[in-house]
Amino acid sequence: MGTGYPVRRLGCLRDLLLPGFRRAGNPQGLPFPVAGFRMPIDYYLNIAASGLLTGLVYGLAALGLSVIFGVVRVVNFAHGEMMVAGMYGAVLLAGHAGLDPLLAAPVVAAVLFAGGWLLQRGVVNRFVERPEHMQFILLLGVATILVNGMLMLFGPDSRNVAVPYGFDTAEVGPLLLDAVRLRAGAAAILVAAALFAFFRFTRTGKAIRACADNPLGARVVGLDIDGLYALTFGIGAAVAGVAGALMTLLVDARPQLAPEYTLLSFIIVIVGGLGSLPGALLGGVLIGVSETLAGFLLMPSLKSLFSYAVLILVLLLRPQGLLGKRS
Repeated sequence: MGTGYPVRRLGCLRDLLLPGFRRAGNPQGLPFPVAGFRMPIDYYLNIAASGLLTGLVYGLAALGLSVIFGVVRVVNFAHGEMMVAGMYGAVLLAGHAGLDPLLAAPVVAAVLFAGGWLLQRGVVNRFVERPEHMQFILLLGVATILVNGMLMLFGPDSRNVAVPYGFDTAEVGPLLLDAVRLRAGAAAILVAAALFAFFRFTRTGKAIRACADNPLGARVVGLDIDGLYALTFGIGAAVAGVAGALMTLLVDARPQLAPEYTLLSFIIVIVGGLGSLPGALLGGVLIGVSETLAGFLLMPSLKSLFSYAVLILVLLLRPQGLLGKRS
C-alpha cells in the first residue's frame, strides 16, 4: 500500500529542508537525528503541518464512507474506486477544459452524485435488508467493474495534473507549507464544513439523520426512506469524488490506487469511530500526520506500518473509535 500515498510533493518539502539540516551541523543532510546532532523543532513542525494538510484530504475521503455507513448501514467496498474515478475526472477536465482540480471538484461531485444516486436507487436498495455477505459481494462486483473500466479507458499508466502553483510555498511563521497541500487542505475543510451544516441545519439533512437513528420511526411518520438512502449514497459518492479531485494535487492518478484508498478509508473510519463524521476527519488527520512523520524521519515504505499501528492501538484502548459511541 506504500505506492499510493502522496509522496510526490513530499520531495519538495525535503529539498527545502535539507539545506537547513546541513547548516545546522548535519553535513549529510539526513532527515533524522544522528550522533551529536539534534534536529530543530521547526523541522518537526513543518513535517507535522504537511501531514495535517494531507490528513484533511484523507479525512474528507473517509467522510464519504462514514456518511453511507452511518445512514444506510451498508459498507461501500467500491469507495476507493469512486475516489479514483474522481481523480480521473479531474485529470480529464484539466486536460480538455484547462480546469484546476479545485475548480473541477464541483463538476466531479455532480457526476459522482448522479452515479451514486442511481446505483443506490437501482441496485443497492434491494440489498439493504439482506445479509452483509451479499452486500459485500454486490459492492465488490461494482468495485471490480469500476476499476477494470478505468483500466480499459485510461490504461495502467499514471496521469497527473500540472498546476502553476505546483512548486510554490507559503511561509507562515516557522512553517513552510506546500501551496498544493495548503489549497487541498483548505478545500477539504470547506467541503467538510458544508457537509456538517447540511446535516445539522437543513430539513433534508435532519430527515436523513432521523433515518439513521430510527428507520422504522422515520417510515412511520411518512419519510421516503428509499429516496433518502439514495440521496445519502449520492452524497457519499460525491464527497469521495471531491476527495479524489483534491488528491490529484498530491499524487498521480492510477487505477491501482483504488483498493489502497478503500483500505485507507476503512482504517480512518475505524480509528475515528464508525458513523462519526468528526471522527472521520480526526482519524484522517491522525493517520496523515503519523504517516508523514514516519515517511520523512524513517523510510517512506514504513508509512503503512504506522497506519496499522495506530489502528491496532485504537482498537486495543478504545474499540469504538476515538469519537465513536459505545454500542
